[in-house]
Amino acid sequence: FFGERTVPSHEYAPAVGKGQAQRVTLLFSAVCALFPACAAQTGGNGGGQTASETPQGGEGEESVAEKIVIEVNGAEFTATLAETDAARAFAQMLPMTLSMREMNGNEKYCYLDETLPTDAVLPEQISCGDLMLFGDSCIVLFYEDFTTSYRYTPIGAADEPEGLAAALGGGDVTVTFRIG
Repeated sequence: FFGERTVPSHEYAPAVGKGQAQRVTLLFSAVCALFPACAAQTGGNGGGQTASETPQGGEGEESVAEKIVIEVNGAEFTATLAETDAARAFAQMLPMTLSMREMNGNEKYCYLDETLPTDAVLPEQISCGDLMLFGDSCIVLFYEDFTTSYRYTPIGAADEPEGLAAALGGGDVTVTFRIG
């Protein structure tokens, strides 16, 4: 098992303070102004390849799993991986069994010993079956729908999450993730 760390009752906090985040944003903007290639990554017309474009051909590229299986208490749920670096890195770690802790009656979480790439977004709406990364090492499996003000990096989502909450139960649980 990967190491577990105890987290105070859902006190997720941003990695940087508000002032630090503003300085990082300002620094990033200044760097992008100096390098036109950054403009393509931020929606400008710098001529670079954007995230939505894919190279022509595709031959010789390494294939990454699109589906994983989440197994808990004898029940299996197929999930589709998100198109993020974190999801690709997570898939490379599979199969993996985690001892996941209960949090707030809506999620299970486990801190990994390794960090994953981050590209956190504010999803606003969390859905049952969402698999997310909080920070750079906390895997979170949600089993209730709710709104959130926290930022997560998407890893994937259960295709048909019906029964997931019942399978996960109300306490800590062992969850196995594998390529599906």
